[in-house]
Amino acid sequence: MRPRYPHEPHRTASPLELFFDLVFVVAVSTAAGQLHHELAAGHPVEGVSMYLMVFFGIWWAWMNFAWFATSFGTDDWLYRVLTIVQMGGVLVLAAGIGPAFHHHDFTVLVLAYVVMRVAMIVQWLRASGASDATRRTARLYALGIAIAQLLWIAFLFVPAEAQMVVFIVLALVEIAVPVVAELRGQTPWHPHHITERYGLFTLIVLGESLLASSNAIIGAIEKVDALGPLISIAVLTLVATAALWWIYFWPPHHRAIFTLRRSLRYGYTHYLIFAAAAAFSAGVEVEIDRLTGASELDGVAASFTVSVPIAVFLLAVWFVAIRDNADRVVNTVVPLGALLVLFDPILPLSVTLTALILVAIVVVLVLRPPVAARR
Repeated sequence: MRPRYPHEPHRTASPLELFFDLVFVVAVSTAAGQLHHELAAGHPVEGVSMYLMVFFGIWWAWMNFAWFATSFGTDDWLYRVLTIVQMGGVLVLAAGIGPAFHHHDFTVLVLAYVVMRVAMIVQWLRASGASDATRRTARLYALGIAIAQLLWIAFLFVPAEAQMVVFIVLALVEIAVPVVAELRGQTPWHPHHITERYGLFTLIVLGESLLASSNAIIGAIEKVDALGPLISIAVLTLVATAALWWIYFWPPHHRAIFTLRRSLRYGYTHYLIFAAAAAFSAGVEVEIDRLTGASELDGVAASFTVSVPIAVFLLAVWFVAIRDNADRVVNTVVPLGALLVLFDPILPLSVTLTALILVAIVVVLVLRPPVAARR
């Protein structure tokens, strides 16, 4: 398991990596579905808090594997088996999301997460024995992950009223492991490969928005008196999702991770990008519930469940990828668009206006290509 060459030509996502991503569709869908139910029931604060906690486990397990694979992906039999073990952990984690939301019972979720992370410990120990250059870094990763898992097991015995605070502390411990390890010696990430992996996961969460909203629309057809509003939401959801896709893939992402600091910023900010994209689907479902009378939220609150995820997505993508590749016009239009989207729910035709704002941003991006591309 020697380190991969960071400038390997024609490096793309492997079939195993694509297979690995598929199981996360289940976890993302389950988390977004539970968020939808909490929002529709009129529990936005509790629902969002629990969603962010659950999504951290999904995102962190995926991200750790992605960065390890870009540096040490050997695709031998043991590497494949350990990857499949992690996939099994993701599926079990998805089964534990419901109890976490409804009963604050994190037992299944934490144990599944620990299984995935133990598999990563084995991977890092394998990597530590293959190269002198990365041995110390790989062992620090293994040690840091092991300590974190012991703390997560202890988390199961924390009283419910203290869970949020303890969770934040443990999440900070987890995200500190790569910082400490990489400062002792950097692993050789492949810029094109790792940003392609992020792009593929973004497609997964955006696809979840389309799937969830489509299923909700199909289920609501017989519950509404007029199809016009339902068709409008369907069209606007497609337009908004397509615009988010266009905006995300406008900049050359591989330019964003040429240093350790920028790669950490890129990777960690994607928590907001992924979580917001998946939460967008929950917001669309809440809007549909409002039409059918199945939501406890009023019109303004329901609109915020759509506008807030979109605004977070726009600002996060702008911060890590667009900002350094755009001129003054684009760097004004994208943040301004995110701000206008947040004001959207208090205006007439809120969802329609959000879609129009996103289309306007796309038009500007088409007219103003990335700075380097114009040179």
